[in-house]
Formats: sequence, structure tokens, C-alpha cells
Amino acid sequence: MSDSPPAVEHDPSHASDHAYRLIRAQILSGERQGGDWLREGDLAESVGVSRTPVREALRRLTAEGLVSYERNRGVQVAAWTAEDLNEIFSLRSLLEPWACRLAATAATVDLDELDRLAHDMDAAARGSVADVDRITELNNRFHRLILEGSNNRRLGSVVSSVVQVPLVWQTFSHYSDTDLRRSLAHHHELVSALAAADGDWAESVMRSHVRAAWNSLHTEDDSKS
Repeated sequence: MSDSPPAVEHDPSHASDHAYRLIRAQILSGERQGGDWLREGDLAESVGVSRTPVREALRRLTAEGLVSYERNRGVQVAAWTAEDLNEIFSLRSLLEPWACRLAATAATVDLDELDRLAHDMDAAARGSVADVDRITELNNRFHRLILEGSNNRRLGSVVSSVVQVPLVWQTFSHYSDTDLRRSLAHHHELVSALAAADGDWAESVMRSHVRAAWNSLHTEDDSKS
């Protein structure tokens, strides 16, 4: 039996990326849940690499906010309590619809780019398995464009501090097919409302969009309890 390292280790950067993608997928799928401790040795064995690429993978995941490092204890999967979720989505339900109203009345948002992003999200959702990473990236750009279109710089900063990217990833990764189709449809309706410069319509759709996301997560949590 050979003692040589797995083939993936022949390229250190590839080994680290492999570990990162696998651990990250386990977190987003719920296989590794909030509060779980991640031990380098156990992860190295399960992923099939040495501890060094696992350590680098955990640094990347910490930077993304998917895990947190606690001195003298180690690395733990980030967790959001029901209270955390209520606070985050309550704030989003107020701030993002208002931003959407401002963007509709200001009429400075790039509608062509928003429309392209909405269609790109449709494309990423096609197939047997939706590309959650791609949808999340496009979704963040879509929402950021609307915030920029509100012409209120402070509002964009406040929303960015509230909306945590790992939570957006987890939202999409737990969507049912119906949830995802509804979310994608909302994006197209938002483009139409903004194109019509209808603040009431834009605000209403964004509020429905945010609340639907919250209810999808809430239903997921209830099913586990």
C-alpha cells in the first residue's frame, strides 16, 4: 500500500480549492449545521487531503462568514437563531422596499443590466440542479444595482451590513422548486415596475420578494423541529 498523498494534493492550490468547495457544499446543504465544530484532522480525513489545505479552506470560509474562529476552541459553523432571522428579515422588509421605491422614482437604475441579470438567473436555475453559487452571485448584483439606483449611499451601506451573504447562500440552497421559480419571477416583475417608474408597484414587489424568502427559511426550520 502506497503512503503517497492523494492525487488532489499534487497541486496545493487545487487541494485547498477542493477542500473549500466540499466543506462549503456540506455547510450550505445542511450536512454540517450551525454550531457544529470543524476539526482539521476529521475534515482532512473525510475530504482526502492533508491538514494544510483544510486550514486554508477554513480561512476562506471564515472570511466569507460561513464559519467563525474562536481562539483556543477552533472553528465552528456559523449559526443564525430564529431571533437573528427575524431581525434581519424585518429590517430588510423595511429597507429594501424603500430602496426600490426610491430607485423607481429616481429612474437612474440600469434597467438593461437588471434585465440581463434576471435572465442569467433563469439560465442558472435550469437543469436538474440549480447553480446556487451562480444564482447567489447574480442575485447580489441585482439587489446591489437597485440599492445604487436609490441614490442614497447610506441606505446601501445599512442594507449591506444587514444582509449577510452566507444567509443569502443558505436561502437559495434551501429553496424548493416553487420557491425558486417565485423568486425568479419577482426579479422580472421588479424590472417591469422600475421600468414603469411606479414606486408603489416596485416597493410592493420587493416587500413580497423579501417576505417570501423569509417564509421559505422559516418553513425549512419548522420542518426540522
